[in-house]
Amino acid sequence: MARPILLGNGALTVGIDEFGQVHDFYYPYVGLENLTTARSTGHKIGIWVNGLFSWSDDGNWQINQKIADNALIGITTLVSDSLKVELVFTDFVDTDHNAFIRRLVVTNNSDNEQDIRVFLHQVFEISPYGRADTALFEPDENYILDYKGRCSILTYGWNYQSNKPFDQFAIGNHGIEGKEGTYKDAEDGELSGSAVEHGSVDATIRFKLNISAKNSVNIDYWLVAADSQNKAEKIHLKLKSTGMNSIQQKCEDYWKDWLNVAKDKLSVIPEPYKQLSKTSLMLIKAHCDRRGGIIASCDSSIYNYGRDYYTYVWPRDGAYAVWPLIRLGYSEEARKFFEFCRDIITEEGYLEHKFQPDRAIGSTWHPLLHGNHKELAIQQDETAIVLYMLGEYDSMFKDHEFIENLYGSFIQPMANWLSDFIDSHTGLPHASYDLWEEKFLTNTYTVGVVYQALLTAADFAEAMNYPDDTVKWQDIAEQLKAGANVFFEPNRGILRKGFLLQPDKSLQFDDTLDISSIFGSVIFGLFDKQSHEVSQTLNVIEKDLIDQSPSKGVPRYEYDKYFASEQPYKGNPWFVASFWMAQYYIRIGRGERAKQILDWAHDHKLSTGVLSEQVDPTYGNPVSVTPLVWSHAEFINTALDYSLSLQD
Repeated sequence: MARPILLGNGALTVGIDEFGQVHDFYYPYVGLENLTTARSTGHKIGIWVNGLFSWSDDGNWQINQKIADNALIGITTLVSDSLKVELVFTDFVDTDHNAFIRRLVVTNNSDNEQDIRVFLHQVFEISPYGRADTALFEPDENYILDYKGRCSILTYGWNYQSNKPFDQFAIGNHGIEGKEGTYKDAEDGELSGSAVEHGSVDATIRFKLNISAKNSVNIDYWLVAADSQNKAEKIHLKLKSTGMNSIQQKCEDYWKDWLNVAKDKLSVIPEPYKQLSKTSLMLIKAHCDRRGGIIASCDSSIYNYGRDYYTYVWPRDGAYAVWPLIRLGYSEEARKFFEFCRDIITEEGYLEHKFQPDRAIGSTWHPLLHGNHKELAIQQDETAIVLYMLGEYDSMFKDHEFIENLYGSFIQPMANWLSDFIDSHTGLPHASYDLWEEKFLTNTYTVGVVYQALLTAADFAEAMNYPDDTVKWQDIAEQLKAGANVFFEPNRGILRKGFLLQPDKSLQFDDTLDISSIFGSVIFGLFDKQSHEVSQTLNVIEKDLIDQSPSKGVPRYEYDKYFASEQPYKGNPWFVASFWMAQYYIRIGRGERAKQILDWAHDHKLSTGVLSEQVDPTYGNPVSVTPLVWSHAEFINTALDYSLSLQD
């Protein structure tokens, strides 16, 4: 499953699945906590028509989804030929309050009046496993309240035909004591009216409609999240008094104004890449927490196939996410991200593997023990790329006061650590885990990023009159470049993945063909873009990796086993790897080849414009988290690079 629609305001984030169901509901941070039962049941949508019942996920509906052109507003259309009913959901998260709003238009497509009953189900897990939650009906304001401790979620709906709230409700237990949930109560068209339950709870509300032939009725529905019932109710009353038309218009205006920052630079991007760039921008923004963290993906469905989510702040993913934002003129999101990184940096000057959006350390699979001795459980490139991206920020915005304030607390510690984390025998960075988080080695890509990060730091030092720092960091950078020839494997003619220094000082080479080696070497200046090392590597990549499956595209490296297809391909195509090759093609004047990759990406997006992490090599469907912020960031960068190349 994927999340074709992802909505948010920096504190409340909502993921809509392919059946139009709310399947992720994060509050109070983007990516933390997920208050739904995302591993099992979504918030079900049921329709009863003249005695016949159907759920939106039972296979009886034609479903189309999209994201609005100029606002982060999801539109889901469900059509049932058997029931002769059409449902159109317009979904958004309020930009001022933590409220998810659904505006539903129900259309009777038959030639006769129909008795139509709409059932909207919600199941929250505020407590771990939902074992200590309460749900109750509040009769004065006619809403359902789910709560536990300092979290309250208010559910409300308004029927414009009757000019009243929902007419029936049921509250009960879900997934315990042999009880499936109150949604089962809906299937006869009636709800019990049970008004309170505790433990693992859910609730369903009903809207009874009598719609004449070919006519429609509107319903508004919202979920409000707050840290108390009193605050949730105040927001609810504000929504009621303001009116949904005004709130939706305010949301549209907010996103239009936010996109206007990039309007001029986006205007040069050719169609159809322009709209996908705007959608990508909004999806990146939706993953930006107000407190600075940038989540890799809020698609929780990955947990059904793995051991953890992607709802973490990887410094690397965050840095790549802010790159197109910086290029397009967005300073606030970048500043907050750098401040987030400043707050999580270790005393030694490096960044750990990943973090929660509340700045707590994230989970890891990197051991502290390697070869019977202690090693840092990190990826050195994550520290380096953040430092490099700070240079990109400064080049764009000339925010010298901000940079100066970061120098002693952030820039200097990071650059000193990078320059000290060197093996004296090789003169190159000590081993750490590679950017794909799998292998412990001195990685070609990592050395490229570290090289450029040190040059960036040296520029900062020179500008701020720290000559000793300037000389130190420049000297180490030159040392890295001088030793880079070790990364070329002459027999096959490729830039290898890297090497691991052995106890006897010999080098154990990893000669895997990896897209990151050519990208990291060229983009960060370790090798010239048309050097024989790079040119020969390209020849092998084109022969052995690119477009080697029916779905085409580029795997991140040969024989990649992560979510591997059962078919004998060398790996699933990745959007990031494909865009990285496109960016290289643009730099060597092969824009038409880059365009083919952009077209490939456009062909493999969801109808909403969402890009996954990977693509199934045989069938072309999304694999792994969908959306992945990094995929969208690299699409924008590639589209911008391609557009600029057309102007040369």
